[in-house]
Amino acid sequence: MSQRETSVDSPRAIQSPPPEVVYAEELEHLAAWDDGARPPGWRLTPRAVVTFVIGSAGESLSAKTASGTRSLVIREKFVGDRALVERCVVTLAGERGLLLVGDPGTAKSMLSELLAAGICGSSALTVQGTAGTSEEHFRYGWNYALLIARGPQPEALVPSPVLTAMRRGAIARIEEVTRCLPEVQDALVSLLSDRRLSIPELGDADYAARGFNVIATANLRDKGVSEMSAALKRRFNFETVAPIADLKRETDLVKRRAGQILADVGRPLEVDDAVLEALVTVFRDLRSGRTVEGWSVERPTSVMSTAEAVSVASSLGLATAYFVSDRDVARLLPEYLLGVVLKDEPKDRGKLLAYWDSAVRRRSEGDARLWRTLHELRARLEEIT
Repeated sequence: MSQRETSVDSPRAIQSPPPEVVYAEELEHLAAWDDGARPPGWRLTPRAVVTFVIGSAGESLSAKTASGTRSLVIREKFVGDRALVERCVVTLAGERGLLLVGDPGTAKSMLSELLAAGICGSSALTVQGTAGTSEEHFRYGWNYALLIARGPQPEALVPSPVLTAMRRGAIARIEEVTRCLPEVQDALVSLLSDRRLSIPELGDADYAARGFNVIATANLRDKGVSEMSAALKRRFNFETVAPIADLKRETDLVKRRAGQILADVGRPLEVDDAVLEALVTVFRDLRSGRTVEGWSVERPTSVMSTAEAVSVASSLGLATAYFVSDRDVARLLPEYLLGVVLKDEPKDRGKLLAYWDSAVRRRSEGDARLWRTLHELRARLEEIT
């Protein structure tokens, strides 16, 4: 059974099915819902792609199918600015490369997956950028047994995900492009400008089918690791994916994603909304260096991203699911927060303690029992090693 054939509900369900599998019903419905003009090679209209990514805001969309008219609410998958998603879709419709930049944990990869799934029905044609990524990962390699036996023949060529996307007229995804060495990055220049790939060993070239494009991602914290050349930058439109601006929307997202993680193991998320809101509040305070009340706090070196908040929330949920006790789940929060803060710099324990002595203490002086409980747990931050 292939990855694409594996049902999410089957006994052999994969851990992290791609969006084209998870949301197959929605993709099929949206294709019938909007039968307007599509850019060459696209499975959905640009409007339907945007709706797939950001959802239908609770509205039930009606579509005519072979069995009659059917209605479906499209779920929100990416919490962000609609205008950002629309710009991304317009860029890709114009056959120009898209580069999503932002801090780690801002859902750049998720957005690129959703866009690819909506446009071409597959998010799998992906290259993970690392210091070990070579030009072959962007171009092609060889089956050396066949190459030695028969010489350079088309059947001996092993296409990269990028070349496969060119042949199919699909979207190629490149994760962490700035982690690739500059000379490797520059293999993309001719692909994005000429839309063809020369194969001198065969005396031939592959031309991109209509619909081919590239979505790349880059972390702002990696700036300078392998700076992109000016020539390559000109081939991309840059879009910045910012952290979620609204506390409630971020809390709702953390709750939803943590709930999905618990559901995958057959358990409910039994963490109070107040605890989740406090968790997200701490992350937002430390991420921005300023609390919602306007108090300044010292930012730790670690990235206090929404993705990390989801990880902590799901850990709290798993702890309560598997280790049944009368202990308040809020009492587990400081140690999990400390684990995030100490990831990059052990000395940042002092910054978290300072946050406890300022923001948490001041909130504990009010009527919020939860913040009083958290302040009483300050000693745990010093005890845990």
